[in-house]
Amino acid sequence: MLGSIGDTADRTRAFAALTRISTLYMVTRAGSGHLGSSFSACDIVSHLLLNELSDPFEEHGDVYFSSKGHDVPSLYAALIGLGRLPEEQVHQLRRLGGLPGHPDVATAHMPFNTGSLGMGVSKAKGLILADRLQGRSRRVFVLMGDGELQEGQVWESLGGAARGGMSELTLIIDHNKIQSDTWVNDVADLGDLEGRFESYGWGVLRCDGNDVDQLAKTFTARAERFPDRPAVIIADTVKGAGCATFAATSMPADEWRYRFHSGAPSDKDYLSAHAELVAAAAALLAAAGLETLRLTDEAPRPAPVPAGGPRLPEVYGKTLSQRASEDPRIVALDADLVLDTGLIPFVQAHPDRFVEFGIAEQDMVSAAGGLAAGGLLPFVHSFSCFLHSRPNEQIYNNATEGRRVVYVGSLAGVLPAAPGHSHQAVRDVSALGAVPGLVILEPANAEEVAAAVDYCLTADESVYLRLVSAPVPEASATIAAAPLRTGHGHTVREGGRTVAIGSGPVVLGQLLEAARLLDADGIDLRVVNLPWLNRVDSGWLATLAGEADTLLVVENHYTHGGQADTVARALLEAGLAAPPAFHGIGLTEVPLCGSPEEVLWAHGLSAGQLAERVRTFATT
Repeated sequence: MLGSIGDTADRTRAFAALTRISTLYMVTRAGSGHLGSSFSACDIVSHLLLNELSDPFEEHGDVYFSSKGHDVPSLYAALIGLGRLPEEQVHQLRRLGGLPGHPDVATAHMPFNTGSLGMGVSKAKGLILADRLQGRSRRVFVLMGDGELQEGQVWESLGGAARGGMSELTLIIDHNKIQSDTWVNDVADLGDLEGRFESYGWGVLRCDGNDVDQLAKTFTARAERFPDRPAVIIADTVKGAGCATFAATSMPADEWRYRFHSGAPSDKDYLSAHAELVAAAAALLAAAGLETLRLTDEAPRPAPVPAGGPRLPEVYGKTLSQRASEDPRIVALDADLVLDTGLIPFVQAHPDRFVEFGIAEQDMVSAAGGLAAGGLLPFVHSFSCFLHSRPNEQIYNNATEGRRVVYVGSLAGVLPAAPGHSHQAVRDVSALGAVPGLVILEPANAEEVAAAVDYCLTADESVYLRLVSAPVPEASATIAAAPLRTGHGHTVREGGRTVAIGSGPVVLGQLLEAARLLDADGIDLRVVNLPWLNRVDSGWLATLAGEADTLLVVENHYTHGGQADTVARALLEAGLAAPPAFHGIGLTEVPLCGSPEEVLWAHGLSAGQLAERVRTFATT
C-alpha cells in the first residue's frame, strides 16, 4: 500500500485505517488496552511517521514519543506496518517478552518510558539540551493528552523551553475532550488553552487532528510562523475516531461515561468495529486502484479472567458509601479514577461529599490536609503507583501537622501486570513506611476490606490502605478475617515450624497453594496473614518466632524497604536466644509486563517457585 498510493494524504488515510484494524486486534487479543486514545491519536501518529519526521529511525534523526503513553497500541501497530517492529509482535501486546502496555525503552523506537503523566516536555527539553551541548540538531515531537494537562509538571516545563528558544520542540495535544472515562470539562476545565500556552511564550496553532489535510497544513505553518521558539499544536480529535462503535460522538447526550478508555471490547463491539474498519480501509484501497484487502485469519483470544472473589476496590467503595451514611465526617477525594477506585456508589449516594480533583494528586493531598484541619476525615483516592509518589511531600507535610487522613491506593502491587511498570506499585511501602503517624494496611479479601474501612474510621493515626485491583484468588477469598490489631497477624493455615508471613490476596493466595504443594514432601507450611506492612508488634512476633525454625516473609513489593525489612529489624531487636532462620522474598528488579501467571513466575512469586524456595530453606 505504501509503495502504491502516490497521493500523500490518501496514503496517510489508508495507513491510519490499516493501523486501526491491527490496533483493535492487538487490544482485543491482549484483553486490555486503550482503544479510545489509540484511535484519537492514530491520524496524528500516521502523519508524523509518514510525512513529518526526518530519519526517525536513525540514531540522530527526529524524535517522536507519546507522553501520555496510553495510545501506544496504535504506535506499535504503525511501527509494525512500517516493518520497524517484528510482525509477530502484533500478537504479543501486554505479554511477557512482547510489547509492554505503556512505552518502555527496552522496545525499539521508544526513546522514553511514559505512562506516568506530565513528563514529556521535560524529557524533550533535556534531550534538546544534550543535542545542543554535543553539536547535534534535530527536532523533537511530543504527544500529550488533554487530561494530562492537569498535571502540574506540564506547566512547570513550559517557561524554560520558551526561554531557551527551543524551536526544535513541537508539542501536540490530543484534545479529544475525554480523560479516562469522562469529559475533561466536567473534571477540571482547561480554560483558554491557546491563551495559556501563549502566556508562556509558545507559538500556538490549532487544527482538526483527525483530518490529515489539516494536519499537513498545520505542521507546515508551525515551521513557517514559529521558527525561533517551541510551538504547540492543539489537535482537536474525537476519542475513538475512525470507528463509530468507539467514537465519543456516538455517545448518548446524557451519557457521562466513555466505555472504551481501557479494557477490551465485547465480542459484539469487536465484530461491529472490525466490520466498520475493514470496510473503510477497503474503500480507501479500492479508490487507489489497489486489489481487495486480504486479512490474516487470526481469532482474537482475550485473556481469561481468573476466578475468585470480587475486586477489592468495588467492595471498598460500597463499604465507604455505607459508612458515610452513618458518619458525616467522611469526605471522598479522587484524582480522575472514580471508576477504578470503586467510588461510583459514593458519588451517587453522597455527591455533596465527593470532590473530583482531576489529574492533580499534589493539589488533592494538600486539600485533604485542609479538610482534616476543618474537622473532617478525608479519604484520598488514586492508583497506588501515583498516590504514594507524586504527592509524597504533601503526604509528609500532612503527617507533620498530626491530622488524620486516609489514603487509599488501588492497583497496588505487581498485578495486574498488563499495563506495565508505570502502573505497578511495588515501591509504595518503602516510600511511605517511614512517614510518622502513618500506618500501612493491606487487606486480603472482601471481609478484611470492610474491617479495614472500620479501622480507618477509628484509628489514632493516618492510614494508607493498599488495595490490590486484580481478582481475588479463591484461596484468599475464603480467608476468615480476624480483629484488626495494629502490628498483629493471624494464622490462616496451621502448620509446623516453617512459617511464611504474607499479606494481601496475591501473596496469600500463592502461599496457600504453595503449602498444598509442599504437603506431598511432608513439609507442613504454616501461613500467617500480617496485613500491617510497616508495623509489627514485638510481643506478637516474639511468640511467633518462638514457634518457628524458619521464618520467611513474602511480599508484593520490592525487597528493600518493605514488610520483610520491618519484620527482620523487629526480630533482631527482640534479642531472642534462638531466633529462627529468616528469609525475605519479593521483587528485586523493575516489574515486568505480561499475564498474571507469566509475571508471577518471572519474579519468583508463583506458588510452585515459593514451594521450591521453602524446600531449599527446609533442607539447609
